[in-house]
Amino acid sequence: MNRSPADILSEHGPFPGIDCVHGVTYDGQHVWLATGDTLTALDPASGETLRSIDVTANAGTAFDGEHLFQIAEDRIQKVDPQSGRVIDTIPAPEGGVSGLAWAEGMLWVGRYRDRTIQQVDPHSGEVLRTIESNRFVTGVTWLDGELWHGTWESDESDLRRIDPRTGDVLESLEMPPGMGISGLESNGHDRFFCGGGGSGTLRVVRRPK
Repeated sequence: MNRSPADILSEHGPFPGIDCVHGVTYDGQHVWLATGDTLTALDPASGETLRSIDVTANAGTAFDGEHLFQIAEDRIQKVDPQSGRVIDTIPAPEGGVSGLAWAEGMLWVGRYRDRTIQQVDPHSGEVLRTIESNRFVTGVTWLDGELWHGTWESDESDLRRIDPRTGDVLESLEMPPGMGISGLESNGHDRFFCGGGGSGTLRVVRRPK
């Protein structure tokens, strides 16, 4: 496994009225932060918050190119980002769901304390397969066919690239002590957006070459 310190390019926040960042996604222009009772759109260049949607948002967030998907306790909501309307709901996997990502027409759900990532049918909520991890799983993202997830246990947190077939850790980007990762998303190219949990911040980490 290749292990190295995370290269943190910038940090945004804390933001007024936001106590915790639970999930993160990116729609190609804006980073969306799941902040408990709202989804908040952020300009990743300036760090300015632009608008918010009133929807339960207490864990992972994903974007499929048209709609936002948001974990809300025991369900996953499909949200129209323009109107803010919840247009569909499916059950979330049982117990301790955390991160959420969209890839290959499927949702990928991090299950925190079970240390797993599950592939979920976005129409039915059926769990199609499970990938084991050896750490608590927070945010989840796919980038160029690579599966990455955040971890956060005690005072330690890192970004991990894992083999999607075996769960073996291939690469680890270690965050400084005390700097946790909650939500996780990539910009599709060269950086990761990392939710900072109770710090109420968003950190931008460089993707290794």
